[in-house]
Order: sequence, then C-alpha cells, then structure tokens
Amino acid sequence: MKTLLSRGLLGKIETENRVKPKIGIPKLVLNRSKKRKSYHVNKPVDNFVDKSDEKGKFMNIKLVVVGKLKEKYFKQGIQEYAKRLSRFCKFQIVEVPDEKAPESLSDAQMAQVMEKEGDRILDKIKDREYVFALAILGKERTSEAFAKEIKDLTTYGHSDITFVIGGSLGLDPAVLKRADTQISFGKFTLPHQLMRLVLTEQIYRAFMINEGSPYHK
Repeated sequence: MKTLLSRGLLGKIETENRVKPKIGIPKLVLNRSKKRKSYHVNKPVDNFVDKSDEKGKFMNIKLVVVGKLKEKYFKQGIQEYAKRLSRFCKFQIVEVPDEKAPESLSDAQMAQVMEKEGDRILDKIKDREYVFALAILGKERTSEAFAKEIKDLTTYGHSDITFVIGGSLGLDPAVLKRADTQISFGKFTLPHQLMRLVLTEQIYRAFMINEGSPYHK
C-alpha cells in the first residue's frame, strides 16, 4: 500500500517537474524593406510673390514729358540719377511730341496746342497710376515732405507713380483734372528740359531721405 502511494506521489511529482512546453507565440513578420520618408513641404501660394528682397524694385516711377531732350548735358545728368534710382525702382521717361506752332499765338491757338499735347500725355497714363502734375500754381513741398509722400503712397498700395511735365505753354486743364495732385518747384520760371533733371534728382533724393542716407544734408 505504501509502495503504491509512494509511486503515485513520485509520479505526481515527476509529472509536475516536467518541463512544460512553451506556448508558441507567432512572430510578427516585419517588412524590413526601406521606405523613403515623405515630408510635407509648405509650398507658397501660386499667386504670391515674395518681394521682400527686391528693395522696392516692384515700384514703377514714370516721367511723361512733352518734347525731345536735345541738350547733352541734361541727358548726362538725368542718366546718372536714373542709374542711381535703379536701386529703388523701375524708372523711365516717356517723351511725347510737342505741337508745332508759331511764336505768336492767340489764346484760342494756345488752348488748341495744349489740348493736343494734353491728349498725347493722357494716352501715356493708365488708370492705376498716381499722377503728379508739375504746375506753377501747384503745392510747394520741402524735400522731406516729398519723401514722406512717396513713402506713404507705396505704403498704401500705389506702386505706379507718374510725373507729368508739360511743354512751354504748360498743361492742358484735362491733364490737371486727371492728376491726383499738383506739385510746384517755386515761382521761378525754368526751362521744362531743365525740370526733368531737377525732378529726377528730387525723386532720387526722396529715396535717399527715406533710407536715412547722408546724401541729404
């Protein structure tokens, strides 16, 4: 009896001491093939152009003038300032033909000449352009005030600025009406060819003032 019990007990112990088979855990099959990482790039909107590094070159300044400039010394001076202005804007001068007329004119003839020249000027001005008309009865400005005006115009979205210089008889009323403002350089009478040079220098000076350059002292 004891022997049977002993054998039964030993058998139970041996059964418990047997190494239990490990339950097989299915291995995950990993795909070790390398995949190229994809990155999301924020692309700029198609109609957006970053002009922050162009230093104002998106600005267009145009002079519409009557008559052809013949004097070489005036041309050289204007070319020099136009070259300097290329840092800040696209600068151009558009010449329209002056109307041929005798020296002695009646009031009606003078009005007719100015009207024809005025039509030629207006043909060169687009609706979006902000227009300064040079007129002896216009508003006089200091160089600092003029510089601030140019700066304010660009700030409020006027990137196309046009200056108009008439012929020897002046500007037709239709041109003055189209102008957004009239500007005067004083009550002195100056040749309109010379005014091109003076105006170009003042436009350049305005940019230098806004830049804080010692050019303007």
